[in-house]
Amino acid sequence: MKSTIPFLIFFLAFHFISCGSRHPGKECLTFEEMKDPTSDTLSDWSHVSKGLHASFISTDDRMPKSVAPGVSVNKSVALTGWRGEKISAQLLLWSAEEVDPVELEFADFESVDHTLPASVAQARFVRYVMTDEFGPGCGHRKPEDFPASLSADMLDNLPCFHMEAKTVRPVWLTFSIPSAAVAGNYKGTLTLHAGGRPVEEFGIELTVVDRVLPEPSEWLYHLDLWQHPSAVARVHNLEVWSDAHFEKMKPLMKMLADAGQKVITTSIIYRPWNGQTEDAFPSMVNWIRKLDGTWEYSFEVFDRWVEFMMGCGITEQINCYSMIPWRLTFPYFDSAENMIKELHTEPGDPAYADFWGNFLTAFARHLKEKGWFDRTTIAMDERPMKVMQEAIAVIRKADPDFKISLAGSYYPEIEQEIFDYCSGWRHPFPDDVIARRKTEGKFTTYYTCCSEPTPNTFTFSPLEEASYIGRAIAARKADGYLRWAFNSWPLEPLLDSRFRSWASGDTYLVYPGNRTSLRFEHLIDGIQAFEKQRLSGEL
Repeated sequence: MKSTIPFLIFFLAFHFISCGSRHPGKECLTFEEMKDPTSDTLSDWSHVSKGLHASFISTDDRMPKSVAPGVSVNKSVALTGWRGEKISAQLLLWSAEEVDPVELEFADFESVDHTLPASVAQARFVRYVMTDEFGPGCGHRKPEDFPASLSADMLDNLPCFHMEAKTVRPVWLTFSIPSAAVAGNYKGTLTLHAGGRPVEEFGIELTVVDRVLPEPSEWLYHLDLWQHPSAVARVHNLEVWSDAHFEKMKPLMKMLADAGQKVITTSIIYRPWNGQTEDAFPSMVNWIRKLDGTWEYSFEVFDRWVEFMMGCGITEQINCYSMIPWRLTFPYFDSAENMIKELHTEPGDPAYADFWGNFLTAFARHLKEKGWFDRTTIAMDERPMKVMQEAIAVIRKADPDFKISLAGSYYPEIEQEIFDYCSGWRHPFPDDVIARRKTEGKFTTYYTCCSEPTPNTFTFSPLEEASYIGRAIAARKADGYLRWAFNSWPLEPLLDSRFRSWASGDTYLVYPGNRTSLRFEHLIDGIQAFEKQRLSGEL
């Protein structure tokens, strides 16, 4: 399954720029952002003096691309973090004239007796993507019906950058404090280069606290961001499930693991969510009705995907979608007619119970052979209580020990059946239910989606909202957070975050080419805050 159109769009938008003296002979693969559609392009830059200007700004700021900034100039920054923690700062660049190239260079960070190497720091240029606004939230939309603007969001992996005249360019600075670092106060510098020569130096002070934040694999925050393999194949013009496809997904899924992800998303039927994304979710299981009417299932793709994700560091849970898809249609290969057929049935029908009972029995046996049964859940999403009860009855008959996940409304009547229960943000669980579920070893989490104007992770959302989510999860005494789309990319994700059905950015948190985002970095900040509270005995 290949699509060449998006690839060609990206290829035609790319061009090369050559770095200066710090990277001799090095070329930076980059691309032109979409034109700023707002009146910001009329901003008066006449008061901006010649040369490249820079200042530290808040990490919560999204700066418009075409407006001459009126910021209080700050040439130094002081940050504090635990050993093992990732902390951030933001530097804003602006110029009334073209600057080529722009580069940044860290020096080592020195305390009285110890050194942190410059390699603990990373500078990434922030790219702008097109966004819209919340509007009605969920539901079909046309771009022309909503005001569009450019939003600073993507962190690009470039050693240098070409700045256009009369624009700003944020730079995201990340400091990964080693777990073995000695606590203390460290000072270092960041040098700004323009046109191949150094033009300014900034002071950075890192205070390392004598507490250790464990590796993300050891965090208890139950992070569940749904993965979308076929989106990666389409954007990179690769055959789904090919070796090249898995290789391309590796750094992306490693980035997810490094955020503390606990759950592997699997699709055990074709299109469990119908057509709500640019790319269909293929089934990772082949359903085959043999000539004698019995069933056979191929788990080859499912096994490879799970093993791949575990190899990336995501090992705790396998969620399998969905016994109750949004369109109650179940494709399978009919050997007698040598064709794909569809079964139309619903929970409560004898045909449904037979179809799923046969599968779940075989699936349980397979999972036990692989040693995965205890970490696997049969997962459903936003389904009514009555159909959930019918599906649960089928699951329990097939194997009473199957675990069940549900992201949707809180139903007291079935709550004790659900191992991993995720409620909508505006519908909190009772405090006593959360406390009891913790003692039972069950997960209780929250999700946001297209219906929450705030807090959320759209490309137009205030950045502090993504950080707030982890802190709010801690305040609710819950276990974690679910977002339905880690990488369900729209047609041109590097340029345009809008999508036909949801507000901009609802379908993804990171970008092709292993590029993170301001939203994702803030989400991680909130998760780290949750873990620090837990380790401090506050949860």
